[in-house]
Amino acid sequence: MAEREITSPVDLCTPDGRLNPDAVGWTRHPLHRANLRGWGRAKRWEYWGVVTDRFCLGLTVSSLDYAGVCAVWVLDRETGRTWQHDAVPPLARGVSLPPDLAGVARVEASGLRLELSGSALRASAPGIEVDLQVGPGAECLGVVVPWSSRRFQYTVKDVGRPVHGTLRLDGTSYDVDGRGVLDHGRGKWPYAITWNWAAGFADGVGITLGGKWTDGTGSTENGLFVDGLLHKIGDQLAWEYDRADWMRPWRIHGPRVDLRFEPFHDRADTTNLGVVANETHQCFGHFAGWASTDDGERVDLDGLVGWAEEARNRW
Repeated sequence: MAEREITSPVDLCTPDGRLNPDAVGWTRHPLHRANLRGWGRAKRWEYWGVVTDRFCLGLTVSSLDYAGVCAVWVLDRETGRTWQHDAVPPLARGVSLPPDLAGVARVEASGLRLELSGSALRASAPGIEVDLQVGPGAECLGVVVPWSSRRFQYTVKDVGRPVHGTLRLDGTSYDVDGRGVLDHGRGKWPYAITWNWAAGFADGVGITLGGKWTDGTGSTENGLFVDGLLHKIGDQLAWEYDRADWMRPWRIHGPRVDLRFEPFHDRADTTNLGVVANETHQCFGHFAGWASTDDGERVDLDGLVGWAEEARNRW
């Protein structure tokens, strides 16, 4: 698909809160001002995923209008043990999300404290203390996905940022030296939606790939990063995986991408409150295969580490 690159700052919304047509496109740096207005289907979040040789971490601060959904999650890859603490404050009380990436996302609720920014990730919950610094990045991928003038999403995927610091679990401290991915989201969503998302990284190379939720919109969240430079991939991709066995290998492919993904852990979250429901399987693992740059060069992606996921929401 022919997608438009945006190179100057732009408001996401018009003064009446609808999607600004000039905002539809993609960027190499965060240029959208997410000036969401009013109540109704508005979703705002910051998610950081971090992977090291020993640990995987997930840190979430979000507001879904009617509630905040916030969490810290840790996997010890050596033992398979996990730690998790969630907070779901009604009406997102205690949740603070900045309008853009220059600010700090915060929550303090139900024994959970989180502060997430482009330079530091901090979390405190029973048995868990996180104090991480985020190193400088290069190009990232910003995309506006338009379902309609009233339903749209702005997302930024910042892939492979260096992360270091300290993780403390049940009183034992560990040094952290790994890579992180930011998923920054601001938009107004349909009630029912399913998405796929994959992110993988190694020194000098990274990917972000999406599916289902962008189909038919004219936008994708697909990109290849090589030595800090983004190569935008406009193709819709095919995702093949077994919903009866999430640990079986996945395949993600299209004209410029052909990847095999082998999970080593399935992080499964399920909520069913009737009108509101979620089922997410975020599988951590390794990638093998290739993706091509804008000039057609195939880049070997064997050994990239990261995740591939499916999320089904009624929200």
